[in-house]
Amino acid sequence: MAERKVQKTEPPRMYQVVMLNDDYTPMEFVVMVLQEYFQRDIETATQIMLKIHHEGRGVCGVYSKDVAATKVELVLTAAKRSGHPLQCTMEAA
Repeated sequence: MAERKVQKTEPPRMYQVVMLNDDYTPMEFVVMVLQEYFQRDIETATQIMLKIHHEGRGVCGVYSKDVAATKVELVLTAAKRSGHPLQCTMEAA
């Protein structure tokens, strides 16, 4: 009789989208990006922006790999289009 193995599916690996501080991008732009691309309310977006400003980096959200990569691209494209040097990366959560 063949032995049945129970397949265990791992949940997908999650990635955090991290925004980095710079001395040129306006705080208002960072807040707007957090609201538009990460669906943060004004208070949460402001708190994340201040964390980025004071600590040099801040987590915008945690997503699956594809979603995180897309959000990084959206932020970088918006920053470039607006002429800001804002940097955004993703790393394993």
